[in-house]
Amino acid sequence: MFDAGAIVIFISYFRLLTVPDCSYFAPARTAGTAPDNCGVYRERSGMAKAFTASRYARGRILVALLALTLATGVRAEEADEPKQEQRTAAPTAAPADAAKAPAGQKGGGARGGGQAAPAAAAAEAHRLPPDSTTKHTLALPGRSLSFTAVAGSIRLFDDKGEPQADVAYTSYQLDGADSGTRPVTFLFNGGPGSSSAWLQFGDAGPWRLSITGEGAIASASPDLLPNAETWLDFSDLVFIDPVGTGYSRFVSTGDDVRRRIWSVDGDVEAVSLVIRRWLEKYDRLLSPKYVTGESYGGIRGPKVVHNLQTKQGVGVRGLILVSPVLDFRDWSGSSILQFVGRLPTMAAVAREAKGPVTHKDMADVERYARGEYLADLVKGQADVEATNRIADKVAGFTGIDSAVTRRLAGRLSVGEFRREFDRKNGKVTGRYDASVTGFDPYPDSNYGQFGDPSGDALMAPLTSAAVDLTKRKLNWRPDGSYQLLNGAVGNAWNFGRGQSPAESVSELRQSLALDPKLKLLVAHGLFDLATPYFATRIVLDQLPAYAGPDRVKFVVYPGGHMFYSREAARKAFRGEVQALMK
Repeated sequence: MFDAGAIVIFISYFRLLTVPDCSYFAPARTAGTAPDNCGVYRERSGMAKAFTASRYARGRILVALLALTLATGVRAEEADEPKQEQRTAAPTAAPADAAKAPAGQKGGGARGGGQAAPAAAAAEAHRLPPDSTTKHTLALPGRSLSFTAVAGSIRLFDDKGEPQADVAYTSYQLDGADSGTRPVTFLFNGGPGSSSAWLQFGDAGPWRLSITGEGAIASASPDLLPNAETWLDFSDLVFIDPVGTGYSRFVSTGDDVRRRIWSVDGDVEAVSLVIRRWLEKYDRLLSPKYVTGESYGGIRGPKVVHNLQTKQGVGVRGLILVSPVLDFRDWSGSSILQFVGRLPTMAAVAREAKGPVTHKDMADVERYARGEYLADLVKGQADVEATNRIADKVAGFTGIDSAVTRRLAGRLSVGEFRREFDRKNGKVTGRYDASVTGFDPYPDSNYGQFGDPSGDALMAPLTSAAVDLTKRKLNWRPDGSYQLLNGAVGNAWNFGRGQSPAESVSELRQSLALDPKLKLLVAHGLFDLATPYFATRIVLDQLPAYAGPDRVKFVVYPGGHMFYSREAARKAFRGEVQALMK
């Protein structure tokens, strides 16, 4: 009934009435020189110097403070009781349990703080529902797969045990397999701010949504069909939606939490911890483990692998990067390497417009980009002869009028190429896939005011497919909106500033050096202007000899950023992934 703190304070006050006046309240005394029992009293009251020596005065103050203390204790008990009920009501099997922090994180089970109750209430208000486990059998050409799907979340805590975020995941585990020897692959997309739906429904998951041709329009039906190219045949799959994407969300209301997690390093810590927590929850620490990242996943992926190796105590067999960016330093601003990295993609788009093209067909452009083009770029625009030479050569490779390439000194930006390539027909190319064109909504404007015909149209069908699968087929029903691509995350992201923009090549080198058995598979699309394949080729060529072809494989397919939208590329890439895991 009575708070223990109130009883302690009552005893302290009672003792106060019986001590000599001058021993404790002389103005010359300080907390450091007073006897122990006086020091304890001062720490509790904080007002020792303000009292007089009168026992009568102290008695009156005692009565008032004791009444206040008892009343506060009762209110604290009343405030704590609902919080205890919430913890009891929470499903004990849910990985997002707020009452007990997981291994490796300090728990938040303490009672009684006046600040803890609002924090707990806020966390409960944002909590995702308990995990949902469902059984499925997938009929595919020549085989059927029976598997267990789990749609759920993992809660993250800070070092004080306060809940920070719930990270949603969707996992698929093949029934009847030996978990000790069967691989498990963790997959995420990029953005920052992108959910994992692109990889799940476009490439590796058990169900697939067509995102090319008639399926690549906003009003396309979001029907999911069995995916004959799923990776589930040879690996269990865990699709992770980083905080702010999919249904993943912050449960803390503090801005400092957002600043920490929506950053290069904070994101890596969060994703790495989710992977370790999932392995612990499902007893899969002995399984061969693989990590797959797309786009900005090229920054996140190598850093996550290195974090798992060195901080989480989790070894990784292989890293698979899909259309990655590995280093932001040389592909923007005033760096001339950005033009070298883009030219083969622009030339491939021009050749694709005349007929099918493969990576091998681009060897001449790659040689020119590495050699004469780079040499003439280094000479600078003041060298008129060199500038005109590269401008005319670029016009020949890309099909863009030489008057335009000369005006731009043979240095085409992505936006300029996209608008100029088919401007005569009032069309612009895609950024994710420049072989896809769409109408320019303002063809006569002096400024580019167009979206991405190869990406924007996919937002509606992919979002609808993700929500339908989660709520109807997997029977998991979070509140709030599903975020396929959350612009707020990218706008708030801390990429690093000054002399250290985001790059993952350092961690890639370290991880490959640390584990001589770690393998890397990098795949790109020929027509991708978001992350041009040749830019990645240049970066990979700078790796040391220990990262040779036997450990690092680079493949390029006809297609864009999501090259797996094309059936031939999807089949070929699946074969490469399966070979990596054998």
